[in-house]
Amino acid sequence: MKTLVIAEKPSVAADIAKALGRIPKKGDHYEDEQWVISSAIGHLVCLCEPEDIDKKKYRFWTLEALPIVPESFSLKVIEDTKDRFDQLKKLIARKDVGTLINACDAGREGELIFRYISDLSGNNKPVKRLWLSSMTPTAIRSGFDKLREAKELDLLGDAAMCRSESDWLIGMNGTRAITKRLYGAQKGSSARKVAPVGRVQTPTLAMMVEREKAIKAFLSQDYWEVVGKFDVEQGSYEGKWFDESFKKVAAEGKEDASSHLKADRLWSEDKAEAIRAKCLGKIGTVEEVKKPSSQSSPLLLDLTSLQREANKRFGFPASRTLQFAQSLYERHKMITYPRTDSKCLPEDYVPTVREVLGRFPAGYQLAPHAAKVLSQGWVKPNKRVFNNAKVSDHFAIIPTGEFSSAISPEEEKIFQLICRHFVAVFFPPAVFELTTRITRVEKEAFKTEGKILRDPGWLAVYGREEQGEDLQVPPVREGEKAETSEVVVSALQTRPPARFNEATLLSAMEGAGKLVEDEELQDAMKERGLGTPATRAAIIDKLIKDGYIIREGRDLSATAKGIYLIEWLQKMKIEEITSPALTGGWEHKLNQMEDGQFTRAAFMREIVRLTTDMVTKVKGFEEIAEEAEPLEGVFSPDGKPMVETMKTYQTADGTFKVWKIIAGRKIERDEVRDLLAKKMIGPLPGFISARTRKTFNASLRLDEAGEVKLVFDNAAVGADGKKLDLATLEPLAACPMCGSNIYETALGYICEKTTLETPTCKFKVSKKICGREMTSAEVRKLISEGKTNLLEKFWSPRTRRPFSAFLKLDTVKGWTFDFPPRAPKVPKGGGEGDSAAPKKTTTRAGTKKTATKTSAKKKED
Repeated sequence: MKTLVIAEKPSVAADIAKALGRIPKKGDHYEDEQWVISSAIGHLVCLCEPEDIDKKKYRFWTLEALPIVPESFSLKVIEDTKDRFDQLKKLIARKDVGTLINACDAGREGELIFRYISDLSGNNKPVKRLWLSSMTPTAIRSGFDKLREAKELDLLGDAAMCRSESDWLIGMNGTRAITKRLYGAQKGSSARKVAPVGRVQTPTLAMMVEREKAIKAFLSQDYWEVVGKFDVEQGSYEGKWFDESFKKVAAEGKEDASSHLKADRLWSEDKAEAIRAKCLGKIGTVEEVKKPSSQSSPLLLDLTSLQREANKRFGFPASRTLQFAQSLYERHKMITYPRTDSKCLPEDYVPTVREVLGRFPAGYQLAPHAAKVLSQGWVKPNKRVFNNAKVSDHFAIIPTGEFSSAISPEEEKIFQLICRHFVAVFFPPAVFELTTRITRVEKEAFKTEGKILRDPGWLAVYGREEQGEDLQVPPVREGEKAETSEVVVSALQTRPPARFNEATLLSAMEGAGKLVEDEELQDAMKERGLGTPATRAAIIDKLIKDGYIIREGRDLSATAKGIYLIEWLQKMKIEEITSPALTGGWEHKLNQMEDGQFTRAAFMREIVRLTTDMVTKVKGFEEIAEEAEPLEGVFSPDGKPMVETMKTYQTADGTFKVWKIIAGRKIERDEVRDLLAKKMIGPLPGFISARTRKTFNASLRLDEAGEVKLVFDNAAVGADGKKLDLATLEPLAACPMCGSNIYETALGYICEKTTLETPTCKFKVSKKICGREMTSAEVRKLISEGKTNLLEKFWSPRTRRPFSAFLKLDTVKGWTFDFPPRAPKVPKGGGEGDSAAPKKTTTRAGTKKTATKTSAKKKED
């Protein structure tokens, strides 16, 4: 009898056929007298849709039909891959096939793919499991020598099916219920809007919505820092004033009023100036403490930490990093299995590590470091690296000892990251000498910090860029005094919380909402994380695809649609699918199930209860008109008072309304107030194109029929939104792109040819650019000289920070920003706060009583 091997992908089937003795290909599979080797193409089988269960009952999306809780879940073939499933089904049914081997990826999803294929094909033949962490021929042959009984993976299979069925229950019921309540459309309508919800994606979105609200609600505060320059015999150094009695009282991780309090911040300019006047020209005493400090190397990489680091260093989205890593694993055989959540290796892997380090080829940039690890005998049992208790289904991602030049530049970057971590983890810690100097002048304390690298240790593997510059301070004799030759008072502003990027969002998902930077704590939290390392990238991509979040550069932010969904769910009190901590608990239970500590039946009972409760809350929720919040001083065009509901700003009787979300942007209270008063407002940033998912600016106009319309900055309209006759206006200048006339309108400065039904010119300058009003004189200078003066008080929509820039003509776009050179970085201990937005700087130098004030210029980030 022959043995049928089913891999997850065709490339893996080919590798297995080659490793088992170059088994010849026969049609779409490989076969000889012992083996039949074929593959799926990822998922071939899925759970049946509600319409498949009862087409008449579930074809249309109705609240009355919910909840949908099947007594048992049925399977169906995915239509796009039906041919492949039929081929596997025939192979499974062959009379000369006696045993099946599940060679799908060694993890939860691989187990699910195989079991669904086996179940739907009606297989009753014995099954064994091939469990691989490396795709080298040697590893494949070793895996076949150690085949596992399928029943050993039954608990993993239970967790896989629970994950699939729970996602179905919450996703199907939640999406139908919320969509019906928010949009009211039926399935099948071409104009239907959908509000997808999910067990992992919705709490992830909730984290992003809370961050976006915190950013929008943030009010910058002015504060001041004082930096002194001190002269001693062997040079000068700077020190930053600080309050020695300061104690941090804010709750850790909370963005409250006290979270911006720091020892080196002063909240009164008068007090800062008083310190300056008190200390300038005076003699200070110096105290100094020097102590050694060490820093251990980063741990080995799991998938999430690999994705985080690749995003920080190269800007790779998480899904792309996984794609590159999967290619290095499957195609090039250069790394071990990437979809792992472990940062450790098995305790019996010491000899393997030595073998891999010895295979680094001569000339490879890390080869000397690998050779040093071996020559110094640094590879030895070490619980930080070799720890069975911290190895799950798979161990950390490491190189296999295979090297190839036939990889893409992006794959090379990922491979380098993995190799650097692998080599560096065996090096000794880096050793620093830290100097903390306190200079006291007139009882005021100034701190200076120095850091000198004494032994690079593992940092030698990363090079000078990672080691950083030594921060040296000139030495002082015991008892030597310091003269305060200069004092600088810097006026700054607190910044709002940073938006998520993929690196920080992955950390938050891994920590179930807690941003954990410490690697050891990350390991402790990941058992309760949102999703798994293998699924987090797909969740982020799905949130973007569903229009709930948007990627701008490296930043991710919640859209109006995402904020709207979470506000509804919170108002309905459906905490279970908006709380990262609660949802992380389900992932923890799935992990417990794999270890036999939680049963499949108990988990599904909890999910069914949650699903039923969620649907009941959605069905029973009513927004009572009396609970709508009044909009004081806001009246409809016919004079009726307005109220705010979840969906609209409207009159109490609903005869007039303005939708809260227009073109993917939430309209704020003050904006609707201005719109009703002025009939047109803008340009406003943050609208989102339904086609490209990119943001754009537009104005809003309330027409005579009470409808709100988008108006773009090339529209020839007046302040009331009504169309202008350009022929009656005086031209501002000649267009620098086509020579036609440029006119000033309510929304901008536009070439007359941009207003044609088919525009033949692109030149236009909006009246408001990044929150700054553009004057006609500035636009004239742009046109006549090709560049404006340096313009201040632009406001970055991404970073929410002010910046200064020139506008200059551009032959393609019409105009573009031109930024001044960046100011040089202030040395540590100097005058810039670690989270400060520069505002202005006041300098008092020497012993003179003169002052020079300069406005800080900041390039847009």
